Amino acid sequence: MTSRQFATGTAPVVIIGAGPSGLAAAAMLRRASVPSVVLERERIGASWARHYDHLALHTARRGSHLPGLPLPRRYGSWVARDDFVRYLEHYREHHRLQVRTGTAVHQVTPVPAGPGGRWRVHTGDGIVAARAVVVATGRCHTPRVPDWPGLAGYGGTLLHSAHYRAPAPYRGRSVLVVGAGNSGTEIAAALAGAGAKKVWLSLRTPPNILPRDVSRWHLAGRMTELLPLALRDRSALMTQRCALPDLTPFGVPRPRTGPFTRNAQEGNNPVLDHGFVAAVRAGRVQPVAAVTGFDGSRVNLADGSRLTPDAVIAATGYRPCLEELLPGLDVLDDSGRPIVTGPRTCAAAPHLYFAGYTNLLSGALYQAGVEARRIARAIATDTTSMPRQRRASGSNHPS
Repeated sequence: MTSRQFATGTAPVVIIGAGPSGLAAAAMLRRASVPSVVLERERIGASWARHYDHLALHTARRGSHLPGLPLPRRYGSWVARDDFVRYLEHYREHHRLQVRTGTAVHQVTPVPAGPGGRWRVHTGDGIVAARAVVVATGRCHTPRVPDWPGLAGYGGTLLHSAHYRAPAPYRGRSVLVVGAGNSGTEIAAALAGAGAKKVWLSLRTPPNILPRDVSRWHLAGRMTELLPLALRDRSALMTQRCALPDLTPFGVPRPRTGPFTRNAQEGNNPVLDHGFVAAVRAGRVQPVAAVTGFDGSRVNLADGSRLTPDAVIAATGYRPCLEELLPGLDVLDDSGRPIVTGPRTCAAAPHLYFAGYTNLLSGALYQAGVEARRIARAIATDTTSMPRQRRASGSNHPS
């Protein structure tokens, strides 16, 4: 593919990112007979491969596959990180997808209306013309560490959870884990079980915790999408109270807001218990107040107390970091996330799609398939059915 495609009108759809959302979009475009190419700066499933060694999918195997290829039974009910990466590689082979690894994309810029490509995709290997672009670099692109006062002068070890791999290096050491989401609670429980001298978990808001064996609540999320949030929340909160012991005496109050409302308002998912509850009750993980700053080797907490851990692991989330990729395009909100996702496009940037930037309770992998089908349908309809003049000028696609 070269810039000559601007003249020939043979530009494909360019998909940026070879994770689950990007591969699913490519597979559905192939099914719709729309040429596409996936550009990936590293390897297939790179972000998954970089996660900690004991990571497993938070959704059961039966509900976690991408369109057109189930996960193998031999992977078990809870698919491990390495098995899922192997599945993504097999997914590319199974659907015969064109994926160019080792190709970094620097910018995406529009082309004036006319025949050929509508977008220029600037890569380290040159410019690629595209009739449409699907951005699928994901929500978890760049680790985010809060700008805590005194952080620059902290004398201890601090790393983001993205750079944590396994609990063994922390045996015999005291560790403060910051963040009570799935990553933070899993890491804290693993550290406590692997011989860390002391493990604290700093939390700002009490998490909604569910037993791992009822994680098929994702199915409930899919089946009850049209019901009021309050009704769904009441059911989920009742499940939490019935299935798990109260951790209030140990420093983790019961949440007042249900998981469906929190997901709608904040994009947070419930925490699946991977031994965290037992570790807290046994005193192996001690919940503490939110971090407010650093003072030399000490960490200041919101309740006025201080800790002096050997290491701090910040499980504080990620940023999509799309600003440099899409310069001058009015397609991102104030937090840097896409204004629209799935089959819809902005009037300021027609034929530019975003996949993998939602965090619905129906499950990320299920949602990847939903978005992929809708995006492929929108692009195929635009390519095959719209009059040539309209195709050149572009339009928004409803969801």
